[in-house]
Amino acid sequence: MNEGEHRVEAWRALLLAHNSAVRAIESDVQRNGRIPLTWYDVLLELRAGGERGLRMQEVAERVVLSRTRVSRLVDEMARLGLVSKRPDPVDKRVTWAVITEDGLAALRETAPVYLRGIWEHFARHLSDDEADVIAKALLRVAQAHTDISVS
Repeated sequence: MNEGEHRVEAWRALLLAHNSAVRAIESDVQRNGRIPLTWYDVLLELRAGGERGLRMQEVAERVVLSRTRVSRLVDEMARLGLVSKRPDPVDKRVTWAVITEDGLAALRETAPVYLRGIWEHFARHLSDDEADVIAKALLRVAQAHTDISVS
C-alpha cells in the first residue's frame, strides 16, 4: 500500500469507527431512557458557552449539524425547558441559546451512560499510546479547519 492509500484507509477507518461507535452509544443512551445523543452534544456545548450561551451559528459549528437542523433541535429542546433562546440585544438577526437548570440536570443524568458507552464502544479498544496518537492527529486535522486549539 502506498502513502496515499494509507491515508485513504485511515479516513475509511475513521468513518467506520465513528459510525459503529456512535450508533452503539446512542443505543445505550436510549435504552437507559436518557436524552438523545444529539441533544447531549448540544447541551454539552451550551454548558461550555457559560451563562452567555452560544449563538445558534456557533452551536451548529460545534456539533456539526446544519443551521436548519440545529434550529429545529434547539426549538424542541426549548419547548421542553432544556434550553432558553433569546435575541441578541444589538443584532436582531442573532439568537442566543443558553442551557437551563433542567438542561444541566439532563446532561448530568446522561453523562454516566455516555461516558460508559465511550469506554465500551471506543476507548477500551485502544492502548494509551494509540489514544494519544489518534487524539493528536484528529485535533490537528480539526484545527486546520476551525479555531479548535490543540493541547
